[in-house]
Amino acid sequence: MAETSTSRTTEIAASLILLAAALAALIVANSALADLYATAKAAPVTIGIGDIAITDSIKSWIKNALMAVFFLFVGLEIKYEFKEGTLASRERAIVPFAGALGGMALPAAIYLVVVAGDPVAARGWAIPCATDIAFAVGIVGLLGTRVAPALKAFLLAVAVIDDLGAILIIALFYTDRLDWLALALALVVTGLLAVANHRGVMRLGPYLGLGLVLWVALHQSGVNPTLAGVITALFVPLRDARTGRMPLYSLAHALRLPVIFAIMPVFAFANAGVPLLGLGLADIGEPVTLGIALGLLIGKPIGISAVVYLVVRSGMARLPAAVRWIEVIGVGFIAGIGFTMSLFIGALAFEDETLMDRARLGVLSGSTLAALAGVAVIVASARRSISPR
Repeated sequence: MAETSTSRTTEIAASLILLAAALAALIVANSALADLYATAKAAPVTIGIGDIAITDSIKSWIKNALMAVFFLFVGLEIKYEFKEGTLASRERAIVPFAGALGGMALPAAIYLVVVAGDPVAARGWAIPCATDIAFAVGIVGLLGTRVAPALKAFLLAVAVIDDLGAILIIALFYTDRLDWLALALALVVTGLLAVANHRGVMRLGPYLGLGLVLWVALHQSGVNPTLAGVITALFVPLRDARTGRMPLYSLAHALRLPVIFAIMPVFAFANAGVPLLGLGLADIGEPVTLGIALGLLIGKPIGISAVVYLVVRSGMARLPAAVRWIEVIGVGFIAGIGFTMSLFIGALAFEDETLMDRARLGVLSGSTLAALAGVAVIVASARRSISPR
């Protein structure tokens, strides 16, 4: 949605808080509070009444319930971008689409090559595919006028498509068991959402109420319940043709601050705590850790840049105005900040805490190095463009 100086400031602040939450998790996980940290995340919480109550750990509630709200917000952003934003036409969409596909495929391939022969580790192939929108946009915001508006739009489009791809991956590859009755209920609720949209229901209440029922049905079905957020978002109407009111924008606006200032930092604090004591170079070289780090640091920029280059050279599309190739590479590095989304996929891929710790280490190291490389490339490019000839 439209960027303003206030929204840029908000994105920067959100990224700094997200980083602080991750650092706090690292500190706690490597202090005398480590056992309390682990115990608190594993504590059971029951929500509901009688037979329809759900009991789960605090960490699972964060992963499944709070992140469903996050995906509702992301789904609203994706819908807006496809309807009226940076992806609203074929000409606008094809370059970031191509970049995002390359930026998902190559990191996955690198990861699978590194962990070759280990079927358990191979479940994490999608971890380096994701981009953390909040961190990526926040880093670009910190760079200020060094980044042209067209380049920011390109990065946002790549990140949005990455998130859409991550959502599809979760739906297709990280569902282990199915309760067909609950799944049938989820399909019925989805149908009701479609009917409400088709009949022009503009009030948000029916969509949110049905979305909650959909979340419960998906939770019981075995399908990742965070998908309820995305599905609900797709049916929230964009605009009332009679009054001009925009329910989608209103809901996205209401969710934005809670998501970026509360839900994402809470998720980061619950998932970024990696025990570092005793870790050495051998741990960095573990296949899961190395595969994720290389996928984010190398796979993202090469995958994005190479596929965009092929599409442009073929004549199928052109680079956005005022965007240079060196800047595409810089954006590719910044898209390698996987963080929240990568950690989320890792939590779905690995039940074994040892593997998950290696995944966290890979995400943190790869995302940090990719961010530093992206900033260096874009700053160098900006200096070169204003230097006297």
